[in-house]
Amino acid sequence: MATAKKTTKKKITATDIISKYMDHVLEHGKTPVTIYKFCKDIKCTETEFYEHFGSFEGLKQHIWIALYESTVATLHKDKDFENYPNKDKMLSFFYTMFGNLTANRSYVLFVLKEHAMPLKNLEQLKELRIKIRHFATSLIEEGNESKAYKITKNPVQLFSEGAWIQFLFLLKYWMSDNSAGFEKTDVAIEKSVKAIFDVFETTPLESIIDFGKFIVKENFAFAKSNS
Repeated sequence: MATAKKTTKKKITATDIISKYMDHVLEHGKTPVTIYKFCKDIKCTETEFYEHFGSFEGLKQHIWIALYESTVATLHKDKDFENYPNKDKMLSFFYTMFGNLTANRSYVLFVLKEHAMPLKNLEQLKELRIKIRHFATSLIEEGNESKAYKITKNPVQLFSEGAWIQFLFLLKYWMSDNSAGFEKTDVAIEKSVKAIFDVFETTPLESIIDFGKFIVKENFAFAKSNS
C-alpha cells in the first residue's frame, strides 16, 4: 500500500521577507499596518518574522544594509579591486551603490519621502551610515600609512563622516535627477570623489572649484525649470 509523502513547508528566509515587504509597499503605496496582518498576507507566522527582524523599522534598516552588502560583494568580484587606487575604490563604490539604488528606485523614493519630516525618513539609514563610514575609514587609514609625517595624516573620524555626508548629498541629487540613465548623478559622483581625494592629497583646489561650478549650474537649471 502506497503512502503519501509528507510535504514540509519551506522555511521563509530574510530575503523572502524583504522581497515581499518591498512588493507590499509598492503595490499598496503604504507600509503594512501591523506585523500580524503582513505575516498573514505573505503566509508566514509572526514567529518566523521575528526570527529575522524585530520590527518593521529593523527590516527597513536591513534593506539598506542588504544594498550595501550587495555593492561590496559586486566590487570584490573584480579580482583587481584590491589593487585599485583608493580614489578608484571610492568611485567604484558609489557607482555600484547607486546602480543598486536605481534598480530599486521606486522603493527607495517611496521610503525616503514617506514622512513629511525629512529627518524621520533618514532614521532608516543609521546602520548604513556605520557601514559607509567603516568603508571610508579603511581607505583613509590605508592612505595615511603612506604619509611620513603625522601632521600630514588625514583625521579618520572627520573624513569618514565626510564620506557619509557626501553619500547623503549624492542621494538627494540622485532622487531629483531626471537625466537619461541618471548620467548627471554619475558626473556628480566623479566630481565629488575627485574633490574629496584632492583634499586628502592636499593637491590644488581646481577640482573642488570645478565641482562647485557643477553644483551651482545644476541648481540654477533646476530652479529655472521650476520657476
